[in-house]
Amino acid sequence: MKALFMSLSVFAVLAAGCSTEKAPAADNSSAQPAGEQKAKKKIALVLPEKIGVNPFFQQMDEGVKKAGKDFGVDVKTIESTDQAAIEQNLRAVVAENYDLIITSSFESEDALKKVATENPDKPFTIIDTTVDLPNVRNVVFREQEAAYLVGAAAGLATKTNKVGIVVAMDIPNLKKWSVGYEEGVKATNPNAKVLVNYVGSFTDPAKAKELAILQHSQGADFINGASAVGDLGVFEAAKEKGFYTSGQDVDRTAIDPEHIVLSQLKGTDAVAYDTVKQFVEGTYKQGTYDYGLKEDGVGVTYVTRETKTPLNPFIGEDIINKVKAIKDEIVSGKRTVTNPLKQ
Repeated sequence: MKALFMSLSVFAVLAAGCSTEKAPAADNSSAQPAGEQKAKKKIALVLPEKIGVNPFFQQMDEGVKKAGKDFGVDVKTIESTDQAAIEQNLRAVVAENYDLIITSSFESEDALKKVATENPDKPFTIIDTTVDLPNVRNVVFREQEAAYLVGAAAGLATKTNKVGIVVAMDIPNLKKWSVGYEEGVKATNPNAKVLVNYVGSFTDPAKAKELAILQHSQGADFINGASAVGDLGVFEAAKEKGFYTSGQDVDRTAIDPEHIVLSQLKGTDAVAYDTVKQFVEGTYKQGTYDYGLKEDGVGVTYVTRETKTPLNPFIGEDIINKVKAIKDEIVSGKRTVTNPLKQ
């Protein structure tokens, strides 16, 4: 989530990440004359925060690393400590003449607009938001589709007819989580009440925990975490108070299978990998690319992707089968999920 996500999952000093394995030493008997060997492409990933805070960015780093190994590309990940560092890092990799520069999330928008405008011949990609420039490729997600599935499951599973969602911030992009979730709840349980609270930050587990406990005190037996690092506080509250919850971006069910019964997934690793693949293979183009359930860019544990964590009885196989049917309707176009950013 910052992305979120932001799932959600989101915020330097240059810290070299990784590079691919070195190519084998050339065989002198067949080596090309100096200057004629084809140079390896260089791709940089500039993240808006340190790896390890939000799994959203860790996945992205892993996707770029894997693509570097698979396609013989030199890749480097640079972690930023604050927003000023994002611009510094983008300028640094431009100066180092990287062939493609990838960044992510709304925190990077302003810096990318400046640097990409000043370097119109340099290709850039931004994941999880859009920058309207001819040399920028935008990768976005239809998170509302996965949120709808989590909501549908919550609507079917609730015993109190009250469910909740704790959202990082009250901003337009995160409406894809809250509106999609509420729409899914109402689709399967029109009588259910949906409680929505905003943390005001992507990195405040204590506040998120407080809001989750508040929603539970108001009768919610399932509370969806959509607050990035704040989800850790929601998970703590679920364990202490005995309600059920859901994680974001990656599979969180193994942390506490008794209470974390679903996870909304976002494939930032897959889209990062695909971006590098297309660039190397010559099919890379600018424009906006939208990943949803159909493209396997978003999903939900048990519904679109298997997990080693046993299914919690609160959800149960019958509910999963019903939600799978809803997923199929969304993919086929039979069922439409509202995109709140286009309302």
